[in-house]
This record gives sequence, structure tokens and C-alpha cells, in this order.
Amino acid sequence: MIRMKRSAHAEWFGYLLIFTSIVGLDQLVKILAFQYLQPISTYELLPGVFRLQYCENTGAAFSILAGQTWFFILLTVLFCSVIIFLLLRGSIHSAAARIALVCVVSGGIGNLIDRVFRGFVVDMFDFYLINFAVFNVADIFVCCGSALFILLFLSSKGEILD
Repeated sequence: MIRMKRSAHAEWFGYLLIFTSIVGLDQLVKILAFQYLQPISTYELLPGVFRLQYCENTGAAFSILAGQTWFFILLTVLFCSVIIFLLLRGSIHSAAARIALVCVVSGGIGNLIDRVFRGFVVDMFDFYLINFAVFNVADIFVCCGSALFILLFLSSKGEILD
């Protein structure tokens, strides 16, 4: 049995708390969108700029590869498994980078839950001023976590990763 120091337990408890909070928030917002936004389809928040719009997406951003649900399920499981393996192995040498990857995995799992149980991902945030893809909470964490990890990786010249 591997024994961890108390500080390591606290750190991993923190990551688990981040993970459950992100997945929980994502699923709560999607349930609310399904319940309250689906019947009305669209709710303008900033006319000409931003609205809530109920969408069922079977693809990726901008509905790329629409209908390829099983492909995205397999891709998500593979990608999240690799990240979790690297985290558990201790291959990430920066707490900020670990948090960034926990955000990526959390968002991935949030969308995975939708794909497995609904057959589509519920999207609702529409920043249509610039014709951007409709997105959800999980997408925000995948993108922000990925961007943060890339910045940390590049600024450390790759030293945060074994």
C-alpha cells in the first residue's frame, strides 16, 4: 500500500473537490437549461451580443462531426484516462498545471455524462456577436484549463511534465 503524507492527501482532496464542483455545476446548469430554456429556446441577455440558447449538440464545437457520439465518447475516455494516469503517476510537477488538467478532465467528464446519458451535449451560452459556437460550462473549463496548461508548459520549457 502506498502511503501519502497528510499534505498529499489534502492536495488530492482539493483536486477531488475542484473536480466534483465543476462537474456538479456543469450538470446543474444543463439540467436548468433543459428544464427552463428548452421550452422557450432562446433568452436574450445582451441583445446583439449574448443570449442563452438551448442546443443539443451531437458533435464538437460548431457541430463538427455531428452524429459521431461514440467517437467522442471513446476520445474523451482515452484523453481523460491519459491525463488521470499522468496526474496519479506524479508526472506533473506544478500545482497550477495539475489544477489546469483537473479542469480539463472535469469538463471532459461533464460532456461525457451528457453523451452517454442523453446522446448529445446540452449547450446554452451563445456569444453571437462574433458568430461563436454555442457552448456550456464544461467547454469553458476544457478550454481555459487547456490554455492554462499550455501556457505553463511553454513558460517552464516543458519542465512541468515528466
